[in-house]
Amino acid sequence: RQDTMLKRFFFYGLAGWGVEMVWTGAGSLLNGDLTLPGQSNLWMFFIYGCAVFLEPLHHAISQWNWFLRGLLWVLVIWSIEYASGFLLYKLLGAYPWYYSDSLALNGLITFSYAPAWFVAGLIFERLHRTLDNYGIA
Repeated sequence: RQDTMLKRFFFYGLAGWGVEMVWTGAGSLLNGDLTLPGQSNLWMFFIYGCAVFLEPLHHAISQWNWFLRGLLWVLVIWSIEYASGFLLYKLLGAYPWYYSDSLALNGLITFSYAPAWFVAGLIFERLHRTLDNYGIA
């Protein structure tokens, strides 16, 4: 079980990192930068990898309506994003990311990302089910 968790930690870490690079690269395109630079940091690999600890929650809510599950994922992701960003700020003395839009809370989360986190949570569920169904890791 520990070996499986470690493999899935790396899988989720790499998957999250990849999605973040595509997301920020697409954002660059929307801002007119055709070189599509994406950005992230090494800390994000570890934060995304911790999705392995959300698998039991997914099992617990799997029978819920998809809309309620999506709302819960938004709250869970915001909590993790805020807590991990706050912890890294306290440890490093610098923000690992900083949201500056009018819907940001202390620069650590932004309410404008609610739709993205809603979809990300449901994608995580699908990824988790796929790993389970195919016995991956």
